[in-house]
Amino acid sequence: MPRSPTFCFRSTLYVDLAPGRAYDLLEDIAAYPSWWPQVRSVAKLDEDTALVAARSLLPYTLHFALSPNVRDRAEGTLEAALDGDLVGVCRWDITGSGAGSRLEFAQQVTTPGRVLQATARVARPVLVLNHRWMMRGARRGLAG
Repeated sequence: MPRSPTFCFRSTLYVDLAPGRAYDLLEDIAAYPSWWPQVRSVAKLDEDTALVAARSLLPYTLHFALSPNVRDRAEGTLEAALDGDLVGVCRWDITGSGAGSRLEFAQQVTTPGRVLQATARVARPVLVLNHRWMMRGARRGLAG
């Protein structure tokens, strides 16, 4: 089987939330579907791990387990490992910005499934657009 391509996504969101409030919302993965439309469901697997179903513009739902690696409120950092349709790591870095917060999102993942591998190799621009749409939903959801 060919090696999966690696995708590195970065997004910056500015929200009118204090850093502590933004951290609280981003740390509470179980609540993501209530404010982030592209996160379709979250099911707790154990105390720290959740099964997430996410779907953006493309007609394909991604399923992956999300397990925290770093939870550092003082530094404003949340990092988690992903395993499933996406394998890798994602990270939020939260800092104050004026009266609100700057949220830096970084994700480095591979797509181990055959369908995703084939699609990823030829449709990178579409996957980038799909990610941007997902992050737009996050920004809007956090804006309330």
